[in-house]
Amino acid sequence: MTDALSAFKKHLISHNYDFRENEPLKNHTTFKIGGTCSFLVCPHSREQLIDILRRCNELQIKRYVIGKGSNILASDEGFDGVIIKLTDSFAKITVENTVIHCQAGASLAKVCHEAYLHGLSGLEFAWGIPGTIGGALYMNAGAYGGEMKDVVLSATHITDRFQPETFDAEQLKLSYRRSIYTDLPDYCITDITLQLIPGSQSEIKAKMDDLMERRKSKQPLEYPSAGSTFKRPEGNYASALIDQCGLKGLTVGGAQVSEKHCGFVINKNNATCCDVLRLIKQIQEKVFSQTGYHLDCEIKMLS
Repeated sequence: MTDALSAFKKHLISHNYDFRENEPLKNHTTFKIGGTCSFLVCPHSREQLIDILRRCNELQIKRYVIGKGSNILASDEGFDGVIIKLTDSFAKITVENTVIHCQAGASLAKVCHEAYLHGLSGLEFAWGIPGTIGGALYMNAGAYGGEMKDVVLSATHITDRFQPETFDAEQLKLSYRRSIYTDLPDYCITDITLQLIPGSQSEIKAKMDDLMERRKSKQPLEYPSAGSTFKRPEGNYASALIDQCGLKGLTVGGAQVSEKHCGFVINKNNATCCDVLRLIKQIQEKVFSQTGYHLDCEIKMLS
């Protein structure tokens, strides 16, 4: 262990923080892939989060913030630094009339359920998307004609100077699978405010049930994955192009192009990060050579 990591561990212990050492990342990503990180820390408050971020900066230790790890491919070699996990201990949700305030670690499923319980419509599209509300905002998650851009009112984050700051919807610069945060890697989302509209509980539930059934019937939810592997290329669909090129079921090691939905690379049989990366490269090369389309990855690499 480096001197910096040793000093960081002493800091965690002295502040009685919730942390684990040499924690396998495969236990914290939906792909179920990844080596160990030096430390995995779960802050229980904004003050703890700011302190951890500042300490990592002072000691020049790499750090990466995750939620449920649903859009991440972690390296087989692990992560030589600190993983800050915002989930259950950073997941408060409050509802005021048609506005929902969420901490970044709240699961999308829980936020959707709260909206339904309060008869609020607009978030049905997100029902069944794995991950946290913070991760969904970071990449402007969307499905079935809806996206976070449609419902986000504002977001609060910790800046690279360790100060809380709030951006309104326009400042968040939400576009296809992008937000202001994709260009500000040193910023950390802490809270999101959503603006929904009153709706019929029965109609909201019917739409949520319909979308969930569509997901189950079309997506390989029975296997670990990071969701859609590629972004939608302009004028086409990644899954259609992959299928067109005859790549359905293509396998490298334990990784496979799903036979149920070609847009998903799945962990079919104890896949490694290397298996997935080799398969992604083969897909990109074959699709480009046969169709002229370049497929950009939607998955974020953690290494």
